[in-house]
Amino acid sequence: MKLIIGGAWQGKLDYALQIANIETKDSEKVAEGATDPCEAALECTIIHNFHDYVRRLLQEEKDPDQMIQEIVDHNPDVIITINELGCGIVPEDPFDRRWRESAGRAAVKLAKHSGEVYRMVCGIPARIK
Repeated sequence: MKLIIGGAWQGKLDYALQIANIETKDSEKVAEGATDPCEAALECTIIHNFHDYVRRLLQEEKDPDQMIQEIVDHNPDVIITINELGCGIVPEDPFDRRWRESAGRAAVKLAKHSGEVYRMVCGIPARIK
């Protein structure tokens, strides 16, 4: 597993596509956290915007840890991108605070299971694990 973290629009998906040798994000090999079903994450090459999966799971009152374990068990070679949500202003809305914390904790768990972790800043990857 490879994890790519960073702020919004920092080039995480472009880098994931590059290291996966995939030409376009519209490929069926990319599962999009905001729209694709959780099952897609178990079969794809890249999971993009995992923090959006976390948000959707919380809205359905499901535990993101279960999805992380399923990915670890069934798709251990996947490349995952996730936004760092905890670097900005703390949201006023209680659900958004819960999402922010859960996404951060998910990133920690994914990093633990990843052989490589990259942080993207201005399109430049820095390997941190």
